[in-house]
Amino acid sequence: MDAAFTAEQDEIRRTLRELLARHSGPGEVRAAVRTAEGYDPALWRRLARELGLPGLALAEEYGGAGCTPTELALACEESGRALLPSPLLATAVLAAPLITALGAPAQRAELLPRIADGALTAALAVPGGSMAAALGLTADNRAVAWAGGGRAGGVQARRDAARGGWRLYGEADRVLDGHSAGLLLVAAHTGGYPRSRTLLFLVSADAEGLARTRLTSMDETRTLARVELRDTAAELLGPDEAADVCGALAATGRTAAAVLAAEAVGAAAGALERTVAYVKEREQFGRAIGSFQAVKHRLADLYVRVEAARSAAYYAAWDPAAGPLALAQALEAARIVAGEAVQLHGGIGFTWEHEAHLYVKRAAADELLFGPVHRLRDHAAGLAGLFAGVPAYGTGVADGAAV
Repeated sequence: MDAAFTAEQDEIRRTLRELLARHSGPGEVRAAVRTAEGYDPALWRRLARELGLPGLALAEEYGGAGCTPTELALACEESGRALLPSPLLATAVLAAPLITALGAPAQRAELLPRIADGALTAALAVPGGSMAAALGLTADNRAVAWAGGGRAGGVQARRDAARGGWRLYGEADRVLDGHSAGLLLVAAHTGGYPRSRTLLFLVSADAEGLARTRLTSMDETRTLARVELRDTAAELLGPDEAADVCGALAATGRTAAAVLAAEAVGAAAGALERTVAYVKEREQFGRAIGSFQAVKHRLADLYVRVEAARSAAYYAAWDPAAGPLALAQALEAARIVAGEAVQLHGGIGFTWEHEAHLYVKRAAADELLFGPVHRLRDHAAGLAGLFAGVPAYGTGVADGAAV
């Protein structure tokens, strides 16, 4: 493994950082989240046109750049540093890989070029707000009823014998960018109780019977929505019903975890940089508070935590199998660094006008949406077999033998 970045990867990082420094400061972020879309459409079009951001990891045949998840992770690290509100995560990290993996050739040819040029945004809607379970990050998505099931619960799909196609009925909560996406990928159950299985369906934003409500979320830079489907027309994603939907979701989840880890590292690094700059300027007892040994030690501990999480995120970008563990480490680092940033800013850090609270909210909201940290680690440990044969606490029995 060559850990050095290529000149092209460094250029992606540098160009995006400079552009966001000019157009996505704290004031611009606050203005963007108050738009109807929840992000700045003009900036999104510019990121798509000048940097090809939504198509960074898409194949060239679909108008993408043909890069690897590493480039996408580096881009998301910079967007996380600026707390950029954008449909990048929902569209390029979650929806596009599923269309690539499961879509029929005609579906890929129609949708992916529009995603690559930024004309189409997409969102993944799973019932019950169980995004982490659906992506196989905190549980085996084949073993848990994350999408409801049987004859009730979740989103149900049935064939439309009269008009052809499919009809969906149900609702999904906490859908990332669900209120503004031009296309929804909806996970739904079909087959009834005896032959229940989960499939993915494409639902257009203007479909009859579709209602979308933007929710009030902890982190305004991560817009969430409730999606309601009332006998809504849908198109099956893929050529037939034999697709391994759970396998595709788990594979997408591993890569998404690596990208999310990089984004969380960017947010943690952004909070730390702002804090270091502040303690150099803030004076107490005639000297900068950053000169006090206790403050230096706290900042040093935060720096080590951020760099360790960054190393884990970069490794996961190279090997997505390590994505869930890297995500756990990055989310924990972001939470701790953001909390310490508020403390080290003193009274100003608690004010609504300061940006420190935005990092706290991003860290907390990401852990609610894609964690929590202890479940990410527990599931990864289970997959690795770390506790195979270890008795539950108090049983004193392992593999049928007394210990």
